[in-house]
Amino acid sequence: MIDPIAISLGPLKIHWYGIIMGLAFFLGTYLARYNSKRSGIDPDHVLNMVVLIIPAAIVCARLYYVAFEWAQYKDNPLDIFAVWKGGLAIHGGLIGGVLAGTYYIRKHKLPFLRLADVFMPSVILGQAIGRWGNFINQEAHGDVASAEFMAKFPAFIRDQMFIGGQYYHPTFLYESLWNLLVFGILLFMLYRFKKFDGQVLFSYMILYSIGRFFIEGMRTDSLLIADTLRVAQLVSLSLIALGAILMLVFARKSKQSGHSHNSME
Repeated sequence: MIDPIAISLGPLKIHWYGIIMGLAFFLGTYLARYNSKRSGIDPDHVLNMVVLIIPAAIVCARLYYVAFEWAQYKDNPLDIFAVWKGGLAIHGGLIGGVLAGTYYIRKHKLPFLRLADVFMPSVILGQAIGRWGNFINQEAHGDVASAEFMAKFPAFIRDQMFIGGQYYHPTFLYESLWNLLVFGILLFMLYRFKKFDGQVLFSYMILYSIGRFFIEGMRTDSLLIADTLRVAQLVSLSLIALGAILMLVFARKSKQSGHSHNSME
């Protein structure tokens, strides 16, 4: 088992979860700055937005999780601040990021959809990396798996997914790999196949949510409504439907106007 604490200096403890999330934010920001230059947007706007988006995303991701797991925190409210133990819901983080980003975009009168297209490859890359924080914390895994099935995985994954005397499906890995696939698709679309502003954003909504819907059904720690409905699956279905509708509407508008937003050179 991997120790969740990477560095311990007296009372100061630095967790792998925090290091991995920091890496995700750093690489995502670097990529977004690079893509903004190619899209004709001042990369300083990306840095300014990230300063707002990161804390908003973390706070909302935590509040979203706590809201659905209140029974776990009501008797120990100080644990709400222990984010290094995990418990950040991506859909809550997306809400916080969108709110903070929208505030900045409206304030500076920037093109919302074009900036969203710039950010989405960074978002899905960050999600792919962030799932490895779940791996370290032995969370976001699936149901019990057989030793024969787990033998297909590298030893370090197999060992970390051996919890309480049983192996569990590494659903964190399934989602991380799916997110990397979506990352490649979005990046290709942004560079070579973008026809209109919003295309990358809407594709993210659809593709990420398809994977999340099916993988969520395998997890044992899903946030629930009324003890039966998986919140992430309901949100995923909503995002798929909304993304598909918006894709059709904006694609039709682009076709009718005869304007093709060329991919970045």
